[in-house]
Amino acid sequence: MPVAHLPVSVLRAVFVVLSLPVILGACKPEAKPVPQPRAVNVVKVGEADTLFGNRYSGDVRARYETALGFRVGGKITERLVEVGDTVRKGQVLLRLDPVDRKLSVDAAGQQVAAAESNHRQAKAEFQRFEGLYRQGFISAAEFDRRKSAFEVAAAQLAQARSQWTFDRNQADYTTLRADHDGVVTVLQAEVGQVVDTGTPVVRVVRPGEKEVAIAVPESRLADVRRGSEADIVLWADPSKSYKGRVREIAPNADQVTRTYTAKITMLDADDRVQWGMTATVALSGGAAAARAIRLPSSAIYQKGEQAAVWVVDPANGQVNLRPVKLDRFADEYVTILDGVRPGENVVRAGVHKLFAGEKVRVLAGAAR
Repeated sequence: MPVAHLPVSVLRAVFVVLSLPVILGACKPEAKPVPQPRAVNVVKVGEADTLFGNRYSGDVRARYETALGFRVGGKITERLVEVGDTVRKGQVLLRLDPVDRKLSVDAAGQQVAAAESNHRQAKAEFQRFEGLYRQGFISAAEFDRRKSAFEVAAAQLAQARSQWTFDRNQADYTTLRADHDGVVTVLQAEVGQVVDTGTPVVRVVRPGEKEVAIAVPESRLADVRRGSEADIVLWADPSKSYKGRVREIAPNADQVTRTYTAKITMLDADDRVQWGMTATVALSGGAAAARAIRLPSSAIYQKGEQAAVWVVDPANGQVNLRPVKLDRFADEYVTILDGVRPGENVVRAGVHKLFAGEKVRVLAGAAR
């Protein structure tokens, strides 16, 4: 029978049957995407380095360094040197306004002149009355009074002369001179500045012997011995090593850093060693040398008092938390004595977001 002649009810039933697969297909839920493993940045563990005792960072200083200041206060009128200038002993560095000091010298000179005149008069009277006393024309009491007046005049003259010398010295102190040959490293004053007595205004170092100052934590103070040898390497030239010897260890800790300052004399410093350079000092003696691996400090996962790192298993891509034995922190890195092996991949960032057994994806080019 032609389709056009079929009953309406039959046509409706056929339409529903044909449309059912389409409707059911439209109602089928979409497949959920498979989550990708977490991407991590890792660092490949390198070979262990031999530690030469303990290593510290420090700065190069002069063995002899003097902070100079005026012995009187006043306003600075001249500055005759700049940082880096080489100066000789007795060379003028700065000057204060001398007007007030010169007035004091002039006043003291006038007092000396007056005291000298009074002394001459008292002396003449004493000599005259001494002759009269011998001849019996005056009493012993009168003679003693004239003698006392002469002694007072002599004492006043000596006092006036001492005051004059003092004022002249004070006037001379308005000129600051170098105590020894050296190089100006610090200037802390400008023309027009008013300074107090003894305020350091310039620092002069003596050329020659140089040393490196380091900060030693109290936990390692027992490993540092006066007279022990050291190797010194400048950050500016790592290819050159210098010999050193511990000269001084501070008896007290710094109030802020709670570390002890140790000074290491450079025994073979050359012209390449400049004041203020940063150096690494490797001290011998104390704790025995060990082999340690250096990792970024961001790779350390601290759980209580136990330090650990996340190590990526190359077989299944999962991370496992492994305890490690730390040596010490230095700048952005930490040295590890035990817990990891060369060639392993350690997660270097985001360590607090991982969990044991989690599968991760190592970023391309990250392991280095």
